[in-house]
Amino acid sequence: PGGGPGGGPGGGPGGRPGGPGGRPGGPRGGPQQRRGRKQKRRRRQREELQPQELASYTPVDAPVPEGEVVIERGSTAQEIAGKLNRSAADVVRFLLQQGEMVTATQSLSDDMVELFAAELGAQIRIVDPGAEQEAEILKVLDIDLEASGSAPRPPVITVMGHVDHGKTLLLDRIRSSNVVEGEAGGITQHIGAYQVERNGQALTFIDTPGHAAFTSMRARGAQATDIVILVVAADDGVMPQTLEAIDHARAAEVPIVVAINKMDREGVDPNRVLAQLAERDLIPESYGGEVITVPISAMTEDGIDELLDQIILVAELEDLRAAPDGRAIGTVLEANLDRGRGPVATVLVQQGTLLVGDPMVAGAAWGRVRAMTDDRGNAVKEAGPSAPVEVLGLSEVPRSGDVFTVAPDEKTASRVADTREHWQRQASMASASRSGAGGAKLEDIFQQIRAGEAATLNLVLKADVHGSLEAVTDSLRKLEREEVKLSFVSRGVGGVNENDVQLAIASNATILGFNVRPDRKAREAAESENVEIRLYEIIYQLLEDIENAMLGMLEPEFEEIVTGEAHVREVFRISRVGPIAGCFVEHGTISDGAKVRFLREGTIIWKGEVASLRHFQDSVPQVNAGMECGIGLSDFTDLKEGDVIETYDEREIPRT
Repeated sequence: PGGGPGGGPGGGPGGRPGGPGGRPGGPRGGPQQRRGRKQKRRRRQREELQPQELASYTPVDAPVPEGEVVIERGSTAQEIAGKLNRSAADVVRFLLQQGEMVTATQSLSDDMVELFAAELGAQIRIVDPGAEQEAEILKVLDIDLEASGSAPRPPVITVMGHVDHGKTLLLDRIRSSNVVEGEAGGITQHIGAYQVERNGQALTFIDTPGHAAFTSMRARGAQATDIVILVVAADDGVMPQTLEAIDHARAAEVPIVVAINKMDREGVDPNRVLAQLAERDLIPESYGGEVITVPISAMTEDGIDELLDQIILVAELEDLRAAPDGRAIGTVLEANLDRGRGPVATVLVQQGTLLVGDPMVAGAAWGRVRAMTDDRGNAVKEAGPSAPVEVLGLSEVPRSGDVFTVAPDEKTASRVADTREHWQRQASMASASRSGAGGAKLEDIFQQIRAGEAATLNLVLKADVHGSLEAVTDSLRKLEREEVKLSFVSRGVGGVNENDVQLAIASNATILGFNVRPDRKAREAAESENVEIRLYEIIYQLLEDIENAMLGMLEPEFEEIVTGEAHVREVFRISRVGPIAGCFVEHGTISDGAKVRFLREGTIIWKGEVASLRHFQDSVPQVNAGMECGIGLSDFTDLKEGDVIETYDEREIPRT
């Protein structure tokens, strides 16, 4: 019924109107119904936008939870209230009385949470999001991190010491003396850890960064180690980083063997070092204590054999053991993103045996172990306790210090990684919400402070490897002050790319690069959108710039003008000359004698000058874009196809 004399049936399922004289279409899909749905949706949206009524205030004599209450970092007033038997209104009112303008759904700082808990007399423990869930994750993985084994294992040794005290040279001497002459490939790569043999005893060395700001990386190294070699220069004595290293070793409760280096220098007195150590409660054996000290010279190699013998003796006394059977457990020492191979992680196996093909989870990364290589670049099928290997096959770059485990199957590994990623994201969001949003240029910060505004500097941070990324982040967070906050919009490993620039545009952020470079598209986008990219190779300079920006005292800076970019297509080995990079000039001009950066996967691996420039057989002063050429570099020989040679000039820009 419904169609009039000239019409078909009224509104059918599709809501077609009736013919002339007919009634309007049926209820489904008709114009009136659509209008009704729109009105309901608008009304619902208006209601959602209205301020929510806070729960009524809790009576003053309401009981406080007994025992310790666990609260996740970055929780809101609503979440905290539920755990402390109070309403969100109680939390908000109290904080308003303390001068803190907060809402019920805003993440609160640790100080705010502790202040409210103290007011109630409640005992709380603040943990990172996901920390409490980690125990459940370990149950799912069916592993025991505290398990011990019965089979002897090689000791893991970490070498620590003040910058320039000879730590790196000592490691190089130990490592190079162990290479078998004529071994295929020799020492082809450095993965941050390696094994050597001494009198049939394997020794594993972890190479931790010696820079003062990399405290967090050294701390992680100490937690994975059995013995610390503390390198102290005989001419300098105990220095600030020496004291930090002592603290980390003590916190890890591992024995310390002191190597008093640079004994080849004239006039040095090792007794001065011994006295300084004794003042720090590190009593040498010659003073009646238990600390072994060995005078050495990394330069002449004197004393190194004695040092290794003493380490073996300490290892025997420690009686180090592990279970070689079963699924592997260990620690991620370092990780980076390789354009050709994907995520690459250097791991130290601590229990069990890691096999190619194992389903593995490391932090929020997971995957099946596709390939493993040792510190000499040799492919290996398995790695047992105390063995350091480089692993391929993970879904993303894990963090330095993450625990890795072999999961029962890939499904479990994926589920665990997803769970961890969720909690890491929650932690990141909580941190970002506490920091807020703000200006983009370093020069703007002081102006905001002078105007009486609380300034926030948004940052996009990129670094060459994960350990550096975390160390720089930790160092920057320590610079925060009441009037200036830092907010990390994004942090990642690898060169600065166009996506980083887009993020900076969207969030009004400054881009900081540590030991990385922007690619051409990123540079062009940054120039056109006026996004500031600051690049550093020395962490002190990065921290100095940020701190000076906060104080409004930035010095005139040097602007780097990229003059040419050439891609290595082939490497020629010429006797008495060395390797020559056969290149194609992609952009600009390559000039003989120009300053040059050598990039691999967006990371700077060498800086110097163009030593020779040839076009076919002729030496030429410069080669333009679109031409081929041969480039010789002053003292760099590790050339590979696909590398990028970038030449540049420096120009000082006075600040106004």
